[in-house]
Amino acid sequence: MAKGDFQRRMEEAQRRLGAWALGRNGADEVSSACTNVAVVLVVVNLITRNSAFAIAALALLAYSWFRISSKDVSRRRAEVTEASRRLGPVLSWLANPMAAAREARGYKHLTCPSCGQRVRIPRGKGKVRVTCPKCHARFDGRA
Repeated sequence: MAKGDFQRRMEEAQRRLGAWALGRNGADEVSSACTNVAVVLVVVNLITRNSAFAIAALALLAYSWFRISSKDVSRRRAEVTEASRRLGPVLSWLANPMAAAREARGYKHLTCPSCGQRVRIPRGKGKVRVTCPKCHARFDGRA
């Protein structure tokens, strides 16, 4: 097979994949979290040799693939919003642990006592007076 022939086939495969993905949900926080938890379950399965972990990992991977390939984008977005509401910052740790660790090292999150809005402030600033961006209430916090 000539090099040009291989390149044409790769371009055709990319075009077909792009056409298939058009209008689909794609990866989101929930599908990423499911995939990461599945990887952890596979590692636990390798250590414990308990097939329940492997079955749970396969179920999570199937659900993740369902979410990625779904064409009902509005319903998947509503599910992400609901998961974020229920899990809060745990979802970001499950979806992208490295980014969440960098965020936790550099910033502290405070909650507004008036409206419940989370406010991010830089660590190491000591005692600070924070103005909530949502309700404009002022409150004190320690960074």
